[in-house]
Amino acid sequence: MSRELVELVAAQDPEVACFMAQEAERQATTLELIASENHVTPAVMHAAGSWLTNKYAEGYPGKRYYGGCEFHDRIEDIARERAKKLFKCGFANVQPHCGANANIAAFMALLDPGDTVLSLPIKSGGHLSHGLKPNFSGTFYRIAEYGLDPKT
Repeated sequence: MSRELVELVAAQDPEVACFMAQEAERQATTLELIASENHVTPAVMHAAGSWLTNKYAEGYPGKRYYGGCEFHDRIEDIARERAKKLFKCGFANVQPHCGANANIAAFMALLDPGDTVLSLPIKSGGHLSHGLKPNFSGTFYRIAEYGLDPKT
């Protein structure tokens, strides 16, 4: 996160700016192995904090529930085309709203019911969608958990 952004927020709310700076430091000094806690590039960070965040864009490009999404549509089209090229596929959805939905998409695309999935247990940092019995993955897939040794 840029120093300028923290300073801008600090002028309005020093307490929130302090927490923002602490979170930036935490991210810079720890290794987080949770896929949803990605480190985006400064360009992505600035785009996410731009005018684009002022607009709610539910639905798919050209079929949004609210008007005024033409620029969001174009950006999403670019993202989808780049994902299709990257993964050499004919379709890509760049909209999962949470890790669980992203995991469902990946599991359904890559696995068959009954396949084995290697996963961390919840207590060791695993995700709810990685084999918890009430979850889809615990119902349709065979989950093999592995533990962690804090000493190694």
